[in-house]
Amino acid sequence: MIEIRELEPSKKNLRAFTRFQIDLYDGNPYYVPPMIYDDIRTLSPDANPASEFCEQVLFMAFRDGKAVGRVAGIINRQVNEKSHEKTARFGFIDFVDDHEVSAELMKAVEKWARLKGMNRLIGPLGFTDLDHEGMLVEGFDELSTMATIYNYPYYPSHLEKLGYKKESDWVEFLMEVPDTVPERYNRIADIVKSKFGLKVIKYKSRKRIKKEYGHALFHLINEAYRDLYQYSQLTERQIEYYIDLYLDLLNLDLLTLVTDRNGRLVGVGISMPSMSRALQKSKGRLFPFGWIHLLRGLKGKNDRVDLLLVAVHPEYQNKGVNALLFQDLIPYYVANGYRYAESNPEMETNSKVHTQWEYFNTRQHRRRRSFSKKI
Repeated sequence: MIEIRELEPSKKNLRAFTRFQIDLYDGNPYYVPPMIYDDIRTLSPDANPASEFCEQVLFMAFRDGKAVGRVAGIINRQVNEKSHEKTARFGFIDFVDDHEVSAELMKAVEKWARLKGMNRLIGPLGFTDLDHEGMLVEGFDELSTMATIYNYPYYPSHLEKLGYKKESDWVEFLMEVPDTVPERYNRIADIVKSKFGLKVIKYKSRKRIKKEYGHALFHLINEAYRDLYQYSQLTERQIEYYIDLYLDLLNLDLLTLVTDRNGRLVGVGISMPSMSRALQKSKGRLFPFGWIHLLRGLKGKNDRVDLLLVAVHPEYQNKGVNALLFQDLIPYYVANGYRYAESNPEMETNSKVHTQWEYFNTRQHRRRRSFSKKI
């Protein structure tokens, strides 16, 4: 018999909720664990500024006292108000290969969502787009990344058996880093700079970039992504939170800003050395020795770079600004010995974004999906 328990968001419960996934995938060569501390902070209403406009619930499934599954229910009121929907989300979902377990978990989330007045459930999604989203449906034998979900191949079939249908797909690409900037990129970048008066900005000081462009960077993300699937606009409190959370971790050589002739930020490209192997070795723990693996991942030899984010102001989209970003970044990739670059998930229908990789030797190596069901 399966027992479903609703968890209070105490530190002890959040640690157990996070540890379940890490234990479930122990020994899997493709799974990349999250930092336990980061997931606890994300799932803590007191720490996560998204709690200002989100409700959440956490469920864990047990058999004979042993944890066999977990799931979070989330209602993002900001997105619902924008879309005029009554939609709840499920996320942070993991379970053993047992249809009774997955059925009881989803039944619990569906009941919670209905009691909150919702009539549809979608996921896997987090609180906002800066959380992990999308269930893997292709690419199970590819090494995951720190920014994406990995799941066993049986997950999608469990949801489909419960009546969940495809809502939307994301695709991901693995690119070979060229030895030099493709000539077409150079040509387009030079034209864009001349025509629009655009300028590439680089920094050596994290403190200075926070002060001069920290807020502008996240406001640009809001503008660039505002019309994307289920996008949740970042609030000022969230922006402050993410400035402190992320900007201190960045390799500034791999951060490119583009401004117009008035100094307004209109484009940003953020890359990071792949942390996948380092996170696997750390097993999600910073202490006592996890920090050593993470430091080696940031500073040590690495042949792969993650393209965490590319954002261009709507006024300049499809005008060649991406070429300007990669004209700057590719020499740094080459100098650091990166042979491969990983894209972040991109909507399968977003052909304009896909075309930015057309001058690379590229392989679409993963696909992930959000599912939906009327409840």
